[in-house]
Amino acid sequence: MEIGKVISTFSATKLDKGLPRPKKDKLNLINDFGIENDKFAGKDLDKTVMIVGTFTYDMAKNENINLKFGSLGENILFDFNPHNYKVGTQFKIGTAIIEITENCTICNHLSKFDDDLPILIKDCRGIYCKIINSGVVKDNDTILLYKKG
Repeated sequence: MEIGKVISTFSATKLDKGLPRPKKDKLNLINDFGIENDKFAGKDLDKTVMIVGTFTYDMAKNENINLKFGSLGENILFDFNPHNYKVGTQFKIGTAIIEITENCTICNHLSKFDDDLPILIKDCRGIYCKIINSGVVKDNDTILLYKKG
């Protein structure tokens, strides 16, 4: 069942510092590794992809905190709120399949954008996912609910 679209994709190499993460045309998700060329690839396989919904950016904007996409450290920006889905939920994007593993903890370094931001988005900063099936993810790709958690 189609539930949304990919708005943007982001990835940082070991040479990139801070936020926002650099915008990418596409991400190559590799099972048992992570995102190709990403600085976090090969580390914690349950946290290789971070997803965020535009909902979180809208929440910040409503408090006059204007953020560029990629500022929350996401790899994939969804046009819906992924926090409405439980751990174990799988999304299919192209041939890639990712599975929600846990909510992202709030990072105090987000206060560089605004002192109130970490508290404001503490429950919806982002969600970590692991890669179930390798594939390429790009802007405007359809997101399918593959398996409910």
